[in-house]
Amino acid sequence: SFLSIINTEADRMNRLVKDLLQLSRIDHQQEKWSMKESNLIALLKSIIPKIELSARQKQQHLNVLFDSEAKILVMIDKDRIEQVILNILSNSIKYTNKGGRIDIDVIESSGNAKIVVSDNGIGIAESDIPRVFERFYRVDKARSRAMGGTGLGLAIARQIVEEHHGTIAIESQEGRGTTVTVALPLAIRRGQRGID
Repeated sequence: SFLSIINTEADRMNRLVKDLLQLSRIDHQQEKWSMKESNLIALLKSIIPKIELSARQKQQHLNVLFDSEAKILVMIDKDRIEQVILNILSNSIKYTNKGGRIDIDVIESSGNAKIVVSDNGIGIAESDIPRVFERFYRVDKARSRAMGGTGLGLAIARQIVEEHHGTIAIESQEGRGTTVTVALPLAIRRGQRGID
């Protein structure tokens, strides 16, 4: 049992160091970005299978509301935006009870593609919402630590989105659920060939 604790804590320390290094690179403009015009819908379709198993293990319903055949073009670093979406979806799964619901949608609005992830999970207290993007801030410290969080996921997500000239926002009600909206500018040139 001691070895198991050491292993778990070593994994958490590894995640923490990786997160801190990434934040440091972004802070000092040393992160290398690979911006390409990409179809956001195709990216989301490739992300969902990666988290379906986690949702199934909690008997949660993962609902894809967007048109999977649509094409919404954005200029992004695919790996970094995937990191953001996976972080948001992982949080939804983590903080939604067994049998809960998680909806994923994409809306085009005012020159932006808005990725909207909603759940009917435990929610966040109103007083905590302004602080959720702070480094190391945890709404439920004991629970987050037990679940292996570093307290840096949303801080990194916000910095990645802002590097894309986008925004990330959270609306939540305790006991009712949470909605996270990531807005990314649509690609200026439409209908080009060679799209990722």
